[in-house]
Amino acid sequence: MSDTATLPASLPEVADAQPPKLPPVAERTLRNGLRVMAVRRTGVPRVEARLRIPIARGKAVGDGAAERVLAGTLLSGTATRSATDIAEHLQLMGSGLFASAGSEELSLAGSVLSGNLAPFLELMAEAIAEPAFPKDEVELQKARVAQEVVIGGSQPALQAQKALVERIYGSHPYARVLPAVESVEALKRASLVKAKDGRLLPNGSALVLVGELRPERALDLAERAFGGWKGVRGGKVGLPAPAPFSTGPIVLVDRPGAVQTNIRVGGNALSRTAAGYPALALANMVFGGYFSSRLVENIRERRGYTYSPHSGIEHRHEASNFNVGADVATEVTAAALVEIRYELGRMAAAPVDADELDGARRYLIGNMALAHQTQAGLASYIALLTAGGLGIEYLRDFPEALLDVTIDDVLAAGAAFLAPRRLVTALVGDASRVRESLELLDDVEVHSL
Repeated sequence: MSDTATLPASLPEVADAQPPKLPPVAERTLRNGLRVMAVRRTGVPRVEARLRIPIARGKAVGDGAAERVLAGTLLSGTATRSATDIAEHLQLMGSGLFASAGSEELSLAGSVLSGNLAPFLELMAEAIAEPAFPKDEVELQKARVAQEVVIGGSQPALQAQKALVERIYGSHPYARVLPAVESVEALKRASLVKAKDGRLLPNGSALVLVGELRPERALDLAERAFGGWKGVRGGKVGLPAPAPFSTGPIVLVDRPGAVQTNIRVGGNALSRTAAGYPALALANMVFGGYFSSRLVENIRERRGYTYSPHSGIEHRHEASNFNVGADVATEVTAAALVEIRYELGRMAAAPVDADELDGARRYLIGNMALAHQTQAGLASYIALLTAGGLGIEYLRDFPEALLDVTIDDVLAAGAAFLAPRRLVTALVGDASRVRESLELLDDVEVHSL
């Protein structure tokens, strides 16, 4: 740009958000209870698949070890195919398939060239219904998961999150960030077979297909592939609701010699289906949900305490929680916590500015619109909504609800969920260097790693 060039005096106004065009969803519930949804989304000759299976449980909930190893071994062989056969078959179809497991569900996600949808679904169904659990593959996956547990458990960010959710959820399974290494190592092939038969059930599960497809034909193919999937009911699907928690003193996990402190603050939040959720979502955005938030402006831009502070709302089937995270230098631990609590207090006690609210609203609506523009994004979003008991119309209704949120609504949400006295504070850091300054703010309870 030359020295004589001039910049525009002002930027043009951003146009109002347009309501999304929702594609029709073809749906069918199979006789075994599996719900199948198919959506035509053209542009790329591929189909995205998402299968979510809620985990049924008996009297023993466990710590998640069986689910993690089970997910890792589903694609390690079936009654008729070895792990190598499965990998080669996926490659020949121009596809990929991955399994993962959490405290509440097991998921399979993948994509395939449209012309190969039928054999892809057959392979998917075979992996779920007929896994062979070869002994050597089981031992390999046990070793992998055990290593992940050891590595993950050594990370201070995960240690801080663990301390936070243990205070919030107590003995509830939501508090279990990682299984015990001993639980992983004790698993036998027989226990995986039992877990598969008793916990992975078609009834209540959902399969989402999005892409270059004919919806009714896709439903037929899914019924042909998954119609024979059965399960031996082993227990009730889902978990009990967590008990109420007490915020208590600051939890300080001692990490001698640490040069930084990992700060986590959290508490209850509303589910996506709650009437007040749009206001809470906007309160979170204004506070710390994106780069233009108050938290970023304060402790990153103005104070220089941290690089990437953030806040967010995590949804589970039986509870939702609000989380704040910031990793700061040891010497500014207390000062950073003061500023975090100050910004939380402002959200709870003082109205937000109209421009702040409008900026957060535009960002949230725009980001949501972008998230489901691709085949993969739309498939993941529909699967996520389905797990939460919502339909595709949420992609239209939620942005409309955000437009109706007022400044008073955000203040009420902040007072109910962001007030510092309603939140748990957990830190991982060098107790010998930070405890004294933290005790000027609150009672402190020191834990060992």
